[in-house]
Amino acid sequence: MLKRPVTFALALVALGAQPHTPAKGSTGHSERPQPLMVDAGEIGNPSQPEVALGDEGSAVVRAQILLARAHFSSGQIDGNFGTNLQKALLAFQSDRGIPASGTVDAPSWAALNTDKAPLLIPYAITPDDLKGPFVVVPTDLMQQAKLPYLGYASPLDELAERFHSSPELLVQLNPGVDLGTAGNQLEAPNAIVMPPAVTAPAPPVAGSSGTSSQQPPSLAAAVTVVVSKSESSVRVYDTQGKLLAFYVATIGSSHDPLPIGEWKINGVKFNPIFHYNARLFWNAPDKHDKAEIQPGPRNPVGLVWIDLSKEHYGIHGTPDPSLIGHAFSHGCIRLTNWDALELASMVKPGTPAILKE
Repeated sequence: MLKRPVTFALALVALGAQPHTPAKGSTGHSERPQPLMVDAGEIGNPSQPEVALGDEGSAVVRAQILLARAHFSSGQIDGNFGTNLQKALLAFQSDRGIPASGTVDAPSWAALNTDKAPLLIPYAITPDDLKGPFVVVPTDLMQQAKLPYLGYASPLDELAERFHSSPELLVQLNPGVDLGTAGNQLEAPNAIVMPPAVTAPAPPVAGSSGTSSQQPPSLAAAVTVVVSKSESSVRVYDTQGKLLAFYVATIGSSHDPLPIGEWKINGVKFNPIFHYNARLFWNAPDKHDKAEIQPGPRNPVGLVWIDLSKEHYGIHGTPDPSLIGHAFSHGCIRLTNWDALELASMVKPGTPAILKE
């Protein structure tokens, strides 16, 4: 069990700074003047055209789901072919011996389509899905510290994260369906493979330490974790040097660069309490501020903290999956909550973590 408190690494936007402007063709929502249009039936069709950076729609959703199922995660599934998807696709093409075109071309579709599982699955909304507690989390960390739990903003926010998708995509896939009513049926991305990807740990009981006793099911054991600054990625390898998983990530900034070097994983903490110390943040408005921010999926480090032997640094989740790959961090490595949880199930104390340019 991890001993030292979680004291570092969150997005600059949590302290009021502006996020990195996404490149053309990325998943920044402000770039899309018209709503995304997807068709559930078309997502299930294996006969798809070539899609490339800047494209959007059903074929892109299909590619995102199939890559996620192959453990090449482009982050949030949103139907937009941005730089995150391109990175995951290039890693997949290289791993499968496909020419690295960076587009989902015919050879790439052929390789992806070997997965015959349905790409959308039915789901009935349960009363538990609507229980919350739901809360609009303020951006100010001292205000966050007043909350007993940093939960989802709404049932839609919770359901979208469960299915690794953007809320907008989940709404598009279910026109006319009230996603806030128990018993209603929806269709959702089937981004999880067997053994199942881990689910979010249950909210801690009031007054608890915030450490969940729920452990995710184990995937293949990681022998090495490699974090690439230039690629904005986390790669996981086995004993034979085989690539087990690829995750797009948010990594460092000019003020807090990634600590290049060979480190080790100290341990994993689920549902972490975030110990905010303003002295560790170059842009903190008051260097005397200190606070304990309670657990939850919208905690500054999300649902899990993977502690590195470099003090104050770790690999962790995020309160906003849409910003992965499109914002800077205070030096640490941020993944979507689902990717961070999956990675946590693959590592153990002593696993090497190589951080490189």
